[in-house]
Amino acid sequence: MKVLIVDDEQLARDRLARMLGEMEGYEVVGQAANGMQAVERCSELAPDIVLLDIRMPGMDGLEAARHMVGMESPPAVVFCTAYEEHAIDAFNVQAVGYLLKPVRRNDLAQVLGNATRTNRAQLAALASVDDSQRTHISARTRKGIELVPVEDVCCFQADQKYVTARYAGGELLIDDTLKDLEDEFGEKFVRVHRNALVAPQHIEGLERNEEGHYQVRLRGLDTGIDISRRHVADIRKMIKAL
Repeated sequence: MKVLIVDDEQLARDRLARMLGEMEGYEVVGQAANGMQAVERCSELAPDIVLLDIRMPGMDGLEAARHMVGMESPPAVVFCTAYEEHAIDAFNVQAVGYLLKPVRRNDLAQVLGNATRTNRAQLAALASVDDSQRTHISARTRKGIELVPVEDVCCFQADQKYVTARYAGGELLIDDTLKDLEDEFGEKFVRVHRNALVAPQHIEGLERNEEGHYQVRLRGLDTGIDISRRHVADIRKMIKAL
């Protein structure tokens, strides 16, 4: 079984690697020091199991796991935490494995022996545990899992059942609905149309197209985003206040 170790402390990673090296059937294929690296390494190395620290700077372990479960073949995720009350209160241990720090060899062996690839129960448990705002938007592409910081996203646009996150460097087709995105990022994005949410920090101004319809001009995008008539006044006020 291939294992990826994720912890922001080198000593903790080394300790887990040593214990795994003493166990038959497990191979440490890589390490990561934060959530961002964890998702990237997981996409590259396709581990069977990820030992994932929860509290890390930047993207924490819970968000990293949410991105991992979107992979084509998601790994089994075993959370590592130094806070027993969080493990007991937060996790449905039938669905999500966890280890308390400092990790003991017997506990590690038992959890690894029960680890299987992420299933629907684990995904549901993750969703119920982590209701915080994501720091990154992710999507599965031909390159693997691509991550874009939420602060870089100019807008979300819906086209029938698909939603696209557009940013200065390109765009990602994502699985989220506009309603879910609005609920999660209500303070960072505003609705300008039934099919579009925009980030106020990326707005450069209002303009009219050849048909006379209002559009919002966004920094980094070549094309404007349509504004429905009922949103024009609110967007104009917001732009003046920026």
